Amino acid sequence: MFLSANQRGINILIIWDLQFSNGIICVKIICVNSCHSQTFLKINNPSKSRKMDKIKLLGKNPDELKAIVSGLGLPAFTAKQLADWLYRKKVTSIGQMTNISLQNRKKISENFEVGASAPEEVATSSDGTKKYLFKAGNSYIESVFIPEDGRATLCVSSQIGCKMNCLFCMTGKQGFSGNLPAAGILNQIQSVPESDKLTNIVFMGMGEPFDNTAELLKVLEILTADYGYAWSPKRITVSSIGIIPGLKEFLQKSSCNLAISLHTPFASERLSLMPAEKAFPIQEVVNEIKKYDFSKQRRVSFEYTMFKGVNDKPRHISGLSRLLSGIECRINLIRFHAIPGVSLEGTPLPEMEKFRDQLIAKGIMTTIRKSRGEDILAACGLLSTARKNNINCIQK
Repeated sequence: MFLSANQRGINILIIWDLQFSNGIICVKIICVNSCHSQTFLKINNPSKSRKMDKIKLLGKNPDELKAIVSGLGLPAFTAKQLADWLYRKKVTSIGQMTNISLQNRKKISENFEVGASAPEEVATSSDGTKKYLFKAGNSYIESVFIPEDGRATLCVSSQIGCKMNCLFCMTGKQGFSGNLPAAGILNQIQSVPESDKLTNIVFMGMGEPFDNTAELLKVLEILTADYGYAWSPKRITVSSIGIIPGLKEFLQKSSCNLAISLHTPFASERLSLMPAEKAFPIQEVVNEIKKYDFSKQRRVSFEYTMFKGVNDKPRHISGLSRLLSGIECRINLIRFHAIPGVSLEGTPLPEMEKFRDQLIAKGIMTTIRKSRGEDILAACGLLSTARKNNINCIQK
């Protein structure tokens, strides 16, 4: 967070992008006119004292960039230059921002950095899918690039791990380590080698996007705004289990597409698969969605992973028809990928096809999502950085 002030001719930028680690809270105060910078530390253990990292510019919106340049005593138009270099030219260092004077670049670089970093590892599937491993503070996250005919999709993460603990998802088994800031989310999009080829972005990687709504909305703004990437919202889909406060804010403030993790129309069954059903019942989620118009360019879909003998019966077809009545939507049927310690089995493909056809007969557009990257653990439900993050997964 930033607070700028100008008193008695002294420009002050207070950065309280607080960092807490190993018992240390850091607040940096920069007094620009005296070119003085000092980090104040509240230390529980003096032996663990360290300097605060530079603040990342990536992920900052125009108001935040204006506050930064104002606090540094730079011309107001520098904020627009920064946004152009960050989001259109996608530079990786402040030194590359050549229409900003060398002196001002040095001034910015004293306390700020672009914040983009290349992936540390890549795994390539036999089907062309690529899974990228990114450093996120002291932890790691994964992103998946999915090439198809005429499309190039990046599946991005919004958190390090996940709190939702869905029975069928590896990410939930590693627990939750923290939210990704806007810089950490955008870095995935900006730093994959295929960045300039991307046609679609899906927030279906690690984490629950609506459990990190503020940073998610910042990213969506930057992706779709003229000052940012200028993408069409219809090229972006956000997937959620249905955290209602975040869902409401997203539907009000963004025009991007929505995908809801459904998996069964029945509350008791969904609770056994997804603990979040207790706090955010699927009927209430659907009721909220019905308040919005999805009959035009904006789309809503429902994700439905199929488990043999669990959610693939005729009663589920009837239940889905009742639950989703009145919503212009699509159901995506997803093949379950087995994970350690979970006794669920996937529904065989012929039965999935029959289930699809019966839903279509009920008037619900339904497709079977093609599984990609299973051989590199990049398919739906398989992302996990527990090994890299030194986390012992609890198998349930």
